[in-house]
Amino acid sequence: MRKIIASAVVLVAALALSVPGAIGGPGATPGVTAKTITIGGTFPLTGPAAAYAPIALGMKAYFSYINARRATKSQDFARRRGVLGRQIIWKFYDDGYNPANTVQLTRRLVEQDKVFATVGQLGTEHNLAVRSYLNQQKVPQTLVSTGASYWGLQYKEYPWTIGWQPDYIAEGRIYGLHMKANFNGKKIGVLYQNDDYGKDYLYGVRAALGKTYADANIVSEEPFEVTATSLASQMTRIKASGATIFVLLATPTPTIRAYATGKALGFNPEQIYLNSVGATAAFLNIAVGAAGAAYVNGSLSVAYLKDPASPTWDNDAAMKQYRTIMAKYAPSAKASDGLYLYGVAKAETFVQALYKAGKNPTRASFMAALLSMDSVNKFALPGVKQKTSKSDHWVISQMQLERYTHPDWKLVGKLIEGRPR
Repeated sequence: MRKIIASAVVLVAALALSVPGAIGGPGATPGVTAKTITIGGTFPLTGPAAAYAPIALGMKAYFSYINARRATKSQDFARRRGVLGRQIIWKFYDDGYNPANTVQLTRRLVEQDKVFATVGQLGTEHNLAVRSYLNQQKVPQTLVSTGASYWGLQYKEYPWTIGWQPDYIAEGRIYGLHMKANFNGKKIGVLYQNDDYGKDYLYGVRAALGKTYADANIVSEEPFEVTATSLASQMTRIKASGATIFVLLATPTPTIRAYATGKALGFNPEQIYLNSVGATAAFLNIAVGAAGAAYVNGSLSVAYLKDPASPTWDNDAAMKQYRTIMAKYAPSAKASDGLYLYGVAKAETFVQALYKAGKNPTRASFMAALLSMDSVNKFALPGVKQKTSKSDHWVISQMQLERYTHPDWKLVGKLIEGRPR
């Protein structure tokens, strides 16, 4: 009997060594092997939102840097190549900013590529289109590139989903509070993208103003479709309304178009508020080319990351590292485009959480790591904290107002907590 038991133990041990994932081995979690961890996402590399393509490429550059790092000492296990000795395999596909494509390609990532998690997928409608599927499969849908309020408000229904950046309602709230304090009683015109993205921003602006004030002072609310090739009719109505405060809630391409159209129509608002998604210096400099610096200068937005286009950060250690990474791993990229830094900063958060998830990460331990963050991101503005809990799914919620003066943004005031804890 003892011989039989001993033989059985030897057989089980042999199977554990020879079969990937057997008895809790490194292959037990999809996407994880002893030497690699595979993650993925979908992004609009082409189509109406192709201006966001730098996000995925910035992430790729940062993961390449992480994969190439060598330990300074042989015993420094934590700094072996990759994360705890695993190389990050980063797969991303072009969905053309079409939610139907997002669904198809996300299934490919999960069912064919066997990703450990999706990371940074872009677009509110696009992430909503795959949220139920990913949660049913218990695949982490993490650090999504959208500030929709859903990611923080509906975590009980969708526990495998979490955002990253400040949410749009909180950001819109900051603009509403500022205009009420500084332009009290002035007529307001709003141009917003006609989807959950634009409506979240509008809700935040209105909430900060209060219903009575908003109803009395917002004299024009003009929606547009993201696929629209002209904003002339909407901008004409906003001008005709007599609005002197203009709130522009759009993605980059229509943002630039709105500036050009406003200038052409002779619409000269006293103040323009611009949501952060379209507010990188790279986009505003294009708007300057279309409408002139005098028209674009003075626009207000918010920031939570350092701006690679601003000389403010020229001597900053993290910015120097960012530029070194981009020069080596994405040499053809325009590193001054803030969307590349956005991708790098998001990849840094992923790496932090992956270390926190443990030597042999599981999807559950990774989500637990993301929901117990208390750290800084070196690419974020000083003072910004990544802080989460089981009931607080807002990874970043602090922002600072900034004013555009060609060719870059200048920070204004102090950090503001978008969602006071």
